[in-house]
Amino acid sequence: MRYFEKISENEFIKDCDNHTDYNNYNLPCRKTMNSAGYDFELIQDVEIKPNEVKIIPTGIKACMNSGEVLMLFVRSSIGFKHNIRLTNQTGVIDMDYYNNINNEGHIYFSIQNHSNEIKTFKKGDSIIQGIFINYLVTDNEKNNNVKRIGGIGSTNKKEEI
Repeated sequence: MRYFEKISENEFIKDCDNHTDYNNYNLPCRKTMNSAGYDFELIQDVEIKPNEVKIIPTGIKACMNSGEVLMLFVRSSIGFKHNIRLTNQTGVIDMDYYNNINNEGHIYFSIQNHSNEIKTFKKGDSIIQGIFINYLVTDNEKNNNVKRIGGIGSTNKKEEI
């Protein structure tokens, strides 16, 4: 199974500003039948100054199959027209990030304004897109029986199962 869903209302209240309406935002979607990427809409207005970095909650989590990863990229038009970049260049959302104990798998992204102008984006604008990708592992990988136990940046926080 592969799908997007909203985080819980409790997690939303904890992670998002109080001007954002839990009942009034959309799940990511493809804009055309041949689009690879699922556009993530902003759940709140964002203003970003030149060289400023902003961490932006999406209110979304992603469930996927084993052997899959969700990759996040800036939409081409945002990079070309506004000179906005993801601070980590490409976001990697692992399958075991979903419903983790720290933040339910809430997907955030971090952008930086590389232009010389203040950029303003409105609620509902799409800045990033997510693409589900199958990945391979090496044939000689040792048994990996380690489970993620945290949220963002928690790959090194794990437990043996």
